[in-house]
Amino acid sequence: MDQDEILLDAEERMDKAVEVFHGQLQGLRTGRATPGLVDSIRVEYYGSQTPIKQLASITVPEPQQIAIRPFDASSISAISKAIQASDVGLAPNSDGRIIRLNIPPLSTERRRQLVSRVKEFAEEARISIRNIRRDGNKHADQAEKDKLMTEDIRDTTKDKVQELTKKYEGRVNEQATTKEKEVMEE
Repeated sequence: MDQDEILLDAEERMDKAVEVFHGQLQGLRTGRATPGLVDSIRVEYYGSQTPIKQLASITVPEPQQIAIRPFDASSISAISKAIQASDVGLAPNSDGRIIRLNIPPLSTERRRQLVSRVKEFAEEARISIRNIRRDGNKHADQAEKDKLMTEDIRDTTKDKVQELTKKYEGRVNEQATTKEKEVMEE
């Protein structure tokens, strides 16, 4: 691998790690209703696990409510069961056509738990980014051993990989801080 390939690979993988982290944050419940709370729920539908967003339209008619309108009315009970079985902690109310999820206000204790989950997710993302940095450095060392790059280019590559690491860790920290504030505000 040459310098450009190493840096491109590291950047793509770090970007993916930040995307995964962002997806995890979307699924965390704050005091407000968002479609992201139920996006990751999978429903047993005709023998396969299908994401809920492929089976229904998810809207937020009010700040404290999520409405799920299945495309196929026969899937409404399967969707309700999947929501109850998930760790979202919401009770579905169904009228036969629409499932409504009312979002109760969070207790202070629950908010603290959510903040600690945000911190766990952030640490996992940072570890993932650091592992990608380690891989990039290994590729640079290997390329230098294989005489594909000079020692100076290897060192420059490692410096650039470190810059990418700082950049993406900064994004993770920024998103985590934003989410923590969002969770803690009443």
